[in-house]
Formats: sequence, structure tokens, C-alpha cells
Amino acid sequence: MPVYEYECPQCEQIFEVQQKITDEPLASCPECGGAVKKLISRSSFHLKGGGWYADGYSGSSGNGGKGKKTPKDSSVDKPATPPCQGGDSPCKSCPAASS
Repeated sequence: MPVYEYECPQCEQIFEVQQKITDEPLASCPECGGAVKKLISRSSFHLKGGGWYADGYSGSSGNGGKGKKTPKDSSVDKPATPPCQGGDSPCKSCPAASS
């Protein structure tokens, strides 16, 4: 549930209230009963690191034309190839046979 910040000009109190998005904004101060106004404050939500918001979905490079491009044959992205268990004649479907 979001937290909203309100200010009362009459008693100069600033306070936070946890409300549903569909709830009506507060009209009066809980301390003095004066009219309050809703404040717009910074969000505590921060996006850090890589991800869809940094890389985007469009573009042929997969990163939306932004950021660094990584080589497609990077060993970091490939899973390790298991050793072949077929002895002297590996099977055709064995990943080790194709390398």
C-alpha cells in the first residue's frame, strides 16, 4: 500500500498516511483539524543495475541500442559442455561430439 505525505499549513505539521490508491485524500489534520494538502515527495523506489528499463526491448542487438554490446560467443553465457560418456565412439547427439 502506498504512503502519502500531507502538510497542514495551520499547525505546520507534515505527516505520512498509508492509504490505498483508490482512497480519497485526507481533508483535515489529525492534530488540529485544519485543512491539509497532499505533498509530492521523492519515491524510495530505485532501479539499479541492468534490466529491461536500462536495456529496453527494441532493436536488433537486444539492448535497445543502449549500453554495451556483449559478444554472442562469450564463454560466460554458454553452459559447460559435459564430457562424453560414449568411450571411443561418441553418440551423434552428444554435445561433446559437435565440438
